[in-house]
Amino acid sequence: MTNYCLRRLAQAVVVTFIVSVVVFILLHALPGGLVRAQLGPKATTYAVHQITIQEGLNKPLPVQFWVWLWRLLHGNLGWSYKENQAVSTLLAEFVPRTLLLVGSSMLLALAVAVPMGLIQGIRRNHIDDHGVSAVMLIFYTTPSFLLGTVLIVVLSIWLNVAPSTAANYGAGFGTDVRDLVLPVLTLCLGNVSYFSRYMRSATIDCLLGDYVRTARAKGASTRDILLRHVLRNALSSTVTLLGLSLPYVLSGSLIVEALYDFPGVGLLFWNAAQDRDFPVLLGVVLVVTLATIAGSLLADLGYAWLDPRVRYK
Repeated sequence: MTNYCLRRLAQAVVVTFIVSVVVFILLHALPGGLVRAQLGPKATTYAVHQITIQEGLNKPLPVQFWVWLWRLLHGNLGWSYKENQAVSTLLAEFVPRTLLLVGSSMLLALAVAVPMGLIQGIRRNHIDDHGVSAVMLIFYTTPSFLLGTVLIVVLSIWLNVAPSTAANYGAGFGTDVRDLVLPVLTLCLGNVSYFSRYMRSATIDCLLGDYVRTARAKGASTRDILLRHVLRNALSSTVTLLGLSLPYVLSGSLIVEALYDFPGVGLLFWNAAQDRDFPVLLGVVLVVTLATIAGSLLADLGYAWLDPRVRYK
């Protein structure tokens, strides 16, 4: 297990370095150049020249890359000229909120999807299995912005049980839990439909396995078979999907945060795109990519812990 962890960590470091190279190339491929993109199209030639010398952008690209990478390792992601703040400061303010939103929705989705998929796998081809599958298919195929709009109409306008925007969201992680209800529910419903379908399929495959028939022949109870044999093996595919679905969840959070005016990384990215604040855009891209790599790494390690057969010898 130790060798497997070290190899996966080494792969993560290599991928992170490649991502940093891609982000650096994108930074220098901005329309009109990096300085012109920061100062705007009306910037004077003198101002562009001054910033170019000040930032060392007149040096060869390899030298610029190592300087940029050194700053990046020290947490310097650039400066937002629209917000007049360091990009790292903005991310430190907005990232925890998105982590709270995404983390809450994922935990709630797993808490619902795992037992639901397990029960569906046990009662496969029954009428309740078909009914739940039909409902989950509706949630799975519904875009997040449409699902969020329906939830706003039903839960906020008709029933008035949750606010439609995060207007009361304060500093830090927030002051009103009700502001999280609709965003978390919107992300959760899509994830439940996604995870439960795979959990159902994995449960059916496990129930048809030879080790389950052997356990039944030895007189093991149904409860022991489900908890000790079926559940752990069926969770392996779900854990893998958890890491692979992180990019889609984060991209979905961008739409959800913009819809509910939730002050997270998605809303920060949306506003930066409208303001052409390129340092913030690339900073968010870099952070989201690193989070995706970390999620995939944790999923691989969790999969190796659940199924020792995948570990390297």
